[in-house]
Amino acid sequence: MEHVHLAVEEEDLYSGYNDYNPTFDSEELENDVGFQQAVRISHGRRPPVSTDYSEIYHYIIFGFPIAAGYTSSLTRGSTFDPLGQSRGPAAPLEAKNEDTPEEKIKILEKKVNDLIKESCMAQSSGASQLALEKAKEAGRKERTLVRQREHSGNADHINLDLTYSVLLNLANQYANNDMFPEALNSYQVIVKNKMFSNAGRLKVNMANIYVKQKSYPKAIKFYRMALDQISNAHKEMRIKIMQNIGVVFVRMGQYSDAITSFEHIMSESPNIKTGFNLILCYYAIGDRERMKKAFQKLISVPLGVDDEDKYLPSHDDTDSEMVIEAIKNDKLHQMERDLKVLAEKYIMTAAKLIAPAIETSFVTGFDWCVDMVKSSHYVELANDLEINKAITYLRQKDFNQAVETLKTFEKKDSRVKSAAATNLSFLYFLEKDYDQADRYADLAMTADRYNPAAIINKANTMFVKQDYEKAGELYKEALRNDSSFTEALYNLGLTYKGLNHLEEALDCFLKLHAILRNSAQVMYQLLLEEPQQAIEWLIQVLSVTHTDPRALAKLGELYDGEGDKSQAFQYYYESFRYFPSNIDVIEWLGAYYIETQFCEKAIQYFERATLIQPTQVKWQLMVASCYRRSGNYQRALETYKDIHRKFPENMECLRFLVRLCTDMGLKEVQEYATKLKKAEKMKEIREQRGKSGREGSARSRREGREGSAGSTGDSNNNNKRERLSAKMRSLPGSNEPYEASSPKEIDASYVDPLGPQMERPKTGAKKRVEDDDFADEELGDDLLPE
Repeated sequence: MEHVHLAVEEEDLYSGYNDYNPTFDSEELENDVGFQQAVRISHGRRPPVSTDYSEIYHYIIFGFPIAAGYTSSLTRGSTFDPLGQSRGPAAPLEAKNEDTPEEKIKILEKKVNDLIKESCMAQSSGASQLALEKAKEAGRKERTLVRQREHSGNADHINLDLTYSVLLNLANQYANNDMFPEALNSYQVIVKNKMFSNAGRLKVNMANIYVKQKSYPKAIKFYRMALDQISNAHKEMRIKIMQNIGVVFVRMGQYSDAITSFEHIMSESPNIKTGFNLILCYYAIGDRERMKKAFQKLISVPLGVDDEDKYLPSHDDTDSEMVIEAIKNDKLHQMERDLKVLAEKYIMTAAKLIAPAIETSFVTGFDWCVDMVKSSHYVELANDLEINKAITYLRQKDFNQAVETLKTFEKKDSRVKSAAATNLSFLYFLEKDYDQADRYADLAMTADRYNPAAIINKANTMFVKQDYEKAGELYKEALRNDSSFTEALYNLGLTYKGLNHLEEALDCFLKLHAILRNSAQVMYQLLLEEPQQAIEWLIQVLSVTHTDPRALAKLGELYDGEGDKSQAFQYYYESFRYFPSNIDVIEWLGAYYIETQFCEKAIQYFERATLIQPTQVKWQLMVASCYRRSGNYQRALETYKDIHRKFPENMECLRFLVRLCTDMGLKEVQEYATKLKKAEKMKEIREQRGKSGREGSARSRREGREGSAGSTGDSNNNNKRERLSAKMRSLPGSNEPYEASSPKEIDASYVDPLGPQMERPKTGAKKRVEDDDFADEELGDDLLPE
């Protein structure tokens, strides 16, 4: 019975919760006269009451009742200070003791982490040396940290992650500073430490260093070691390592091994770059059928890029239109566009590469590539391939076929039509068929008014017609459409020169020089009339094109004008060395040696001039004169006789023959004297006939001779030759007339590389070199870059 419990009435679990002390009834406080008086009077005295309200004040102000045994200091006459402000400020918090080993370790650990971050930030900003210094300092502090832990008996709590981060960052910074042995040692320390998990992946970094050092067998070995230590779960990383292995095999010339790697990638995870590399390998071994199959795989690789239609605005839904406006130019869309452009570039390059190799003729090969592209989702590239076929015709000097191919685009869509018409305009401009060039430039502008290449071609036709005002407006329009089109800015400068607006021309060329710092053409246009500034610009030109004979000759001319003969001789001699057929340079060097009394050295230059212009008697007379001045009279006599056989009516030659024969006591003197008199008589008869009514004809013949003397078309060269001839006539010597015929008879065949053709306006085409074997004109701007 003692274990039997009788049933009783169950107790109320919530009893007592509604019971409270009426003293704490806050609702009745507003009826409490004493409390209200205390509230109204900040320093008033509380009237005596029978109830003790000190507990109430404490509870209201501090939120909890006064503790048992507490006696309030608030007595009659005391100041009302419920917040305890009269006691002064609270005591300061107790400072953390940084002298303890634990605190020292924490502070040092934070410094190491900060140094690693600073090293990474410095590398991202391009300060590689600073990044390396920070990495080294982090390594030193981390070793100090380990020693402190060991000293304090906490060796078991060493932060391995921090050690790994320090070593990895140091190895990376060594590699970024091309300190490859140090980087390899640092990576080796990490890889050999078994306490670091997944450290074997760093063998990829070591393999990359071996590739930079061109130690390709070691690179292959480490790539394969890294591949063995990476599980199949990391598929993307394994694919990238396989791609690196294939590229290294290509560099080693082992195309079969490279093909094995690339084929594996294309079967597991195809991508554009690997597909292109696979085509290159098949091309290297000359496998036509596999080239075709690889090209088909290349154009079928999925890019994972959404259709561009999703970025088209929807006028029905305002919210959707706002979203599209926000995302159409974001970084993700830009990345998609870049990926698509890269894919199109690889496909175009692959098609141009294999088209001549997969079939018996390049035309058939191009047609096959076009058909394949048309059946893929790169349909728009088919037209670009057709345009490249026309360029291939041009490369093979088949102008007619190129024109016919381009003319087939006249009925295509506006973009393709504009590109083809631009190229046709450019071709006709090169052929100097300016009417056809103008016609196709108009057609290109009609198809696409914002095509800068078409506008430039139109402006060029205006330029050659000397309509500089219209040409200038068109060049400005091309620049408004595409401010990076340097051809338009260059041609605009030439246009301003044609209008004699030299300040505007100088401004254009200075802007262009800021863009193209190493363009010799632009710097040559900046030559001013002030000799010293012109010399400075020419020196800059020669810093870019060290062997340009025209620039060297121009610099020699400027120094000659300044009276610095030694510098002038140096640059003229260098110009002659690089281009020994410039008549002006040859004449200056010959005159220089005669002036300095080294007539024997002058002979070789005048003999070369004789070879260049065998019909000009002037150079042969100079050779004979040099022999005579150097005292070799017998050789001079033989030279004069040879000249007389070629030019029997030349009176200067006859005069010196008479004089030499007289001085040497030869019998031929009478013969040459008779011929001289006869020649003088014939000259008098011709002069009399000229006075009797043929002054106009005589003037025409003189102008004709003057024209033949300057067949280079450069009046400045004529003036220079006249000055040189006058100088040679004034050289010291005997009192006999100096044998120098009129410069009107000089006929140089050399065309200045930086002379008149530089004034020719640039077309909307760019020149590039392919395969180091030939120059290829890439017509227009609408073709994808190679």
